[in-house]
Amino acid sequence: MLGSVVHFGVQFIQRLRTYFTNGVTVEGQLAKLTLSKDDLIKQMKLITEDMNNGLAADEETRLKSSIAMLVTYVRNTPSGKESGDFLALDLGGTNFRVLLISIEQNHITMDSKVMPMSKDLMTSDAVTLFDYIAECICNFVKEKNVQDKVLPLGFTFSFPVKMLSLTSGVLVKWTKGFTASGVENKDVVVLLKEALLRKKEYMIEIVGLVNDTTGTLMSCAWEDQEVTIGLILGTGTNACYMERLENVAKWTGKIDEPKQVIINTEWGAFGDNGSLDWIRTEYDREVDANSLNPGNQIFEKMISGMYLGEIVRLVCVHLISKGLLFGGLCTEKIAKRENFLTKYVSDIESGQPERINKVLQELGYDEQKAEDVDRLKQICHVMSERAARLASAGLAAIVKKIGRSCCTIAVDGSLFKKHPKFKTYMESTLSELLPGNTIKLMLSEDGSGKGAALVAAVASQQQT
Repeated sequence: MLGSVVHFGVQFIQRLRTYFTNGVTVEGQLAKLTLSKDDLIKQMKLITEDMNNGLAADEETRLKSSIAMLVTYVRNTPSGKESGDFLALDLGGTNFRVLLISIEQNHITMDSKVMPMSKDLMTSDAVTLFDYIAECICNFVKEKNVQDKVLPLGFTFSFPVKMLSLTSGVLVKWTKGFTASGVENKDVVVLLKEALLRKKEYMIEIVGLVNDTTGTLMSCAWEDQEVTIGLILGTGTNACYMERLENVAKWTGKIDEPKQVIINTEWGAFGDNGSLDWIRTEYDREVDANSLNPGNQIFEKMISGMYLGEIVRLVCVHLISKGLLFGGLCTEKIAKRENFLTKYVSDIESGQPERINKVLQELGYDEQKAEDVDRLKQICHVMSERAARLASAGLAAIVKKIGRSCCTIAVDGSLFKKHPKFKTYMESTLSELLPGNTIKLMLSEDGSGKGAALVAAVASQQQT
């Protein structure tokens, strides 16, 4: 009898909870964010269509694509025999770097300095921004006592750029929170040269303009000749790959050896044409609506480090509002937009109690129940795995497009480096989507810096 009463009481409480939460459950909410193999195969088909359209000769077809498929004019990967001293600039986020890089056979040494890139600079104007960059360059070359040398320079500019040549490129649009006026639709190499001329202190020879994705590919290709794809998984996300010229219908240069060129996909914009609407959730739409660029960089907002923590926060807040997490208590800290850092996701995914406790305390939850910790772990796992699977499906599409059964993918970016399980999630997904293929994920050590110098080295070698 007592057992029946207890059972009835449990059922009553469950029904009551269901009534007040309108049937919302943790499992049900997370199920919306779980991607099946069929989902990923559909995504692969859609991104392949965009890649092919983006490479088309006629503009009308290219406009059907949400990804730019930009020609980089980088046609050779390093042979491993490059040598010399080079400068590299790296602009792509909240920091700007100047590097002095010495390349010797089987060895590369780097000396660099990081300069802060404040929000005021990011949102300023062309003259203010590039004068700051020029000042940083001049100060660095003085510190390193190389002001009397004119060193070849590789410029990593990690934003969508329409390349006009290896040393000329027009910014298509700002991303990653940059909005500085007077830069979009302008040649960023010209803007840099003009700023250096205003300084009247140091002349430079820019021999290569690249983005961080191309730099990542070049950096790893110096060590592994099987590298054919470069991937960034950090604040933003992007991918590039080596394509045969016969597949680049919009190529207007000579069809000579090597009959290949690196294509910068700019896949962060995949879905801007609505092609991912079928898979986007209410959380993705809210992140997009509250971003600096609503309607743009849809794929990036589902994957990258700039947004992953915020998606997790929105899931948490929704479950809190239904009484399914933290006893319905929404602290002031977790209620505030962008207050759940992607670093927190990595900390929770680590499974280390001290790191998890620290995150919860920072969010205002001093008393923690095991049930809430488990649910938070589950949320971070599902969201991290979703991001990794989306990125992996994009990579699988590229691998199939270039027809490689064996290849190395160079990867850089803080999300890939710092998240303890992201690589594992990606490897598992690639095996699922490309059975029988041998795909290696290779961590790039400072691709945006070393890679830019290697582009400069390869370009300089070809000029001699």
